[in-house]
Amino acid sequence: MSNKAQTRDLPFLPSDEDIALAKESSRALSMILETKAEFQTVTIQSDSEKTSVVLPVAAFRLFIDILANLSQGNAVQVVPVHAELTTQEAADLLMVSRPYLIQLLDRRQINFRKVGTHRRIKYSDLLDFKNREEVSRDKALDELARQAQELGMGY
Repeated sequence: MSNKAQTRDLPFLPSDEDIALAKESSRALSMILETKAEFQTVTIQSDSEKTSVVLPVAAFRLFIDILANLSQGNAVQVVPVHAELTTQEAADLLMVSRPYLIQLLDRRQINFRKVGTHRRIKYSDLLDFKNREEVSRDKALDELARQAQELGMGY
């Protein structure tokens, strides 16, 4: 990828060149994915060297998903489920302000632990909160649609 000034922890926005290459690569790899196999063998060529690597099919699919997202111009970051995040990282992932995230933590809506004076949030706990919020939002939207239908509002 051509983004030279990447930092290790932050996702980067792909360049136009990266987007085009990711689009082509994700299509090509999707075509050869053996869905029933438990693993996929990939041959990588660098200059004159060829190396074959055996990947779990789940990792191969994840790689294709990463390429598909890059091909749409999206920044991508892989976060282990058991990773612990700072409050700023968690707020960024939820796309909320850090003060709002602190309010959620203080109200015990998201589990966290303290390391000295700092709060740490497990990525899995953040995902749990996000899923609960999505279910709650879907229920509210269903209720609004039901009420609109009862009132004959054309929904």
